[in-house]
Amino acid sequence: MENTSIKSSPTVKTNSLKAWILAARPKTLTGAAAPVLVGAVLAWATLVGISVDFFPKSWIIPSAICLAFALAMQIDANFINDYFDWKKGADSEERLGPERACSKGWITPNAMKTGIIITTIISILFGLPLIYYGGIAMLVVGLLCVAGAFFYTTKLSYRGWGDVMVVLFFGIVPVFFTWFVSTRNFYLKGLLDERTVEMIYVDFVFIIFYLEVGVISMISGLAVGLVTNNLLIINNYRDRELDKKNGKRTLVVKWGAKTAEWLYLVNGCLATIGAILVGGFMRSAFKLGAELNGWNSFPFYLVVPLLFLPFLFSAHRKMVKINHGKKLNESLGEAARNILIFSVLFVITIILSVLSVCYNR
Repeated sequence: MENTSIKSSPTVKTNSLKAWILAARPKTLTGAAAPVLVGAVLAWATLVGISVDFFPKSWIIPSAICLAFALAMQIDANFINDYFDWKKGADSEERLGPERACSKGWITPNAMKTGIIITTIISILFGLPLIYYGGIAMLVVGLLCVAGAFFYTTKLSYRGWGDVMVVLFFGIVPVFFTWFVSTRNFYLKGLLDERTVEMIYVDFVFIIFYLEVGVISMISGLAVGLVTNNLLIINNYRDRELDKKNGKRTLVVKWGAKTAEWLYLVNGCLATIGAILVGGFMRSAFKLGAELNGWNSFPFYLVVPLLFLPFLFSAHRKMVKINHGKKLNESLGEAARNILIFSVLFVITIILSVLSVCYNR
């Protein structure tokens, strides 16, 4: 039976609009938007590579739908996390992280359950049009996203699988499928058009190119997922003592604080290497005989991603120096900021790598 005897915060009226905005955790939406942004730019780059049109329009609507679905799912996941952590008693007065709606009485448990149902339905409605762009497989992907949001809080995060879930659902899945649904119909249309014998070789080249970019989109997703996972590492690093007490077996609890500190750095460095590899691949794949001279001969892909490292190292030093307590919430904010910085630098890397070789093609 639920405990409904929760004292409401004196500054937030129970079940008010302000309460729901706080429960939605707007600051976390960066993590949902970042992989979609990267996937959308990869889709743009793919269409440029196929059509040599710098302003293709076919990717805009499916990318926008992916963004709406991702944001709705993030809010849904936040509501689920808020409710079930309250129900498990994880959001006690010992909590070091940001305040949660159910535990503070901003949202009543019954209202939160209704909110979860509504946001789940909204997420599904946003996702349904993606079947047109990506085929019936998108229905399976959408259902897995919804299931993942529930199982993450109720089961997986308590058994050390939270990091895998973050890399998968905040990296690989949104980047790859945003790219996929934003390019699939355009590409299939090209292949289904009538072709002459002379075009067979061109089609073969485009097929190989498309498959290669598909693989590179997964690598891109892994890079974004690793940076996003640093947000979870900080969260679990801060709560390691309380999690151990409550039987929550996060990777920080299992492997120790020192390992978590190193993992934070490794994630950021691997992501930077991934961005360099993606930029280099896009440059070589798009070259197709283009002459590189002047500004477009500059290796942007080797330089732009490295601009992320000062932010990574600075945030890491601060995390290690603080070490424990509520002050680590400052590092949580820096980790969220770093997701945005990395994603923007990654997008710039892709755009410059493509433009530098397609401009003179």
